[in-house]
Amino acid sequence: MDFNLDETQAELRTLASGVLAREATQARIDAHEKSDRPYDTGTWKALAQAGLLGVCLPEEAGGAGLGAVEMAVILREVGAHVAPVPVLSSLVAALTIAQYGTAAQKEALAPLAEGQIVLTFALREPGADLAEPPMATAVDGRITGRKSMVSYAAEAAKILVPARVEGAGVGLFLVEPGAVAVQDTPLSTGEPGAVITLDDAPGELVGEPDGRAWESLRLHALAGITATASGVLAGALKLTTGYIRTRRQFDRALAEFQAVTMQIADVYIAGRALDVAVWSGAWRLAEGLPAEEDLAIAAYNTADAALRALYTCQHLHGGIGLDVTYPLHRYFAWGKHAAHLLGGAEAQLDLIGALV
Repeated sequence: MDFNLDETQAELRTLASGVLAREATQARIDAHEKSDRPYDTGTWKALAQAGLLGVCLPEEAGGAGLGAVEMAVILREVGAHVAPVPVLSSLVAALTIAQYGTAAQKEALAPLAEGQIVLTFALREPGADLAEPPMATAVDGRITGRKSMVSYAAEAAKILVPARVEGAGVGLFLVEPGAVAVQDTPLSTGEPGAVITLDDAPGELVGEPDGRAWESLRLHALAGITATASGVLAGALKLTTGYIRTRRQFDRALAEFQAVTMQIADVYIAGRALDVAVWSGAWRLAEGLPAEEDLAIAAYNTADAALRALYTCQHLHGGIGLDVTYPLHRYFAWGKHAAHLLGGAEAQLDLIGALV
């Protein structure tokens, strides 16, 4: 495959990077963390005004109808700027609905392009891996079960919930937050998270209950999570590289010490390895090709090598790397959350072993 972005994708990257660099500033994020707002509404509105929330929406909803690679381009920039906005959950859900939803369900996505609504999905169940079929059940469109690590559950207009359908397979349902019990469990990123309990909650079926819509959601979620993690590591590498070039010790810049250059090189290699798997998986997903192996490798790198690279970035910063007034701690928190959301490195190794 060609790992270079095409003209449209390159323009999206430039646009997203510019908007986030202007909006998701250190001062803005600091102010957001001290407020009671669930996410940075200023950055969210700026992304909508730039058309970035609509590029992956279907044309029926006024979007551009683009796919997984474009989603990965945007989410990588969100990760690089650790912007506290619900782009990951919204775009993953929107792409799945665009692929399998009815005409009415697709048209209902239109307010997302304007930044008027938020979407989310509920893939994780307590004690289960992402690849395991859900234990939640659906009977006559009524869902019973429990889901964990649901970001922006209370703020979302709809939650995509997979559940077993008796006599069929796994179905995917649109559920309103008001129909479920939401227990707040803030995420390590500082974003709102929740455990949701569904007790005969009504749901609107997306596609057929044959498992394909659920599989699409799962793979798009893997692509989105790993693309965000790729951006997180790139942002941490940029921050650390700038620090070791200017921080002096024993009358020399840290970057002049061989041990430091070897460690920062390891961080670069971890980032490149993750990038290769992310772009390969996203491209295969967009082309309708089998993508699970590539995305499983990306997930493993996210939960293992990329996380160790973030530890290295903190180590090279010394004590300031742990200072909450310095931005590096956000990158580490986001990387750690991605690893937790994926289930950890061991779970990804098990999945890779099962696939090969």
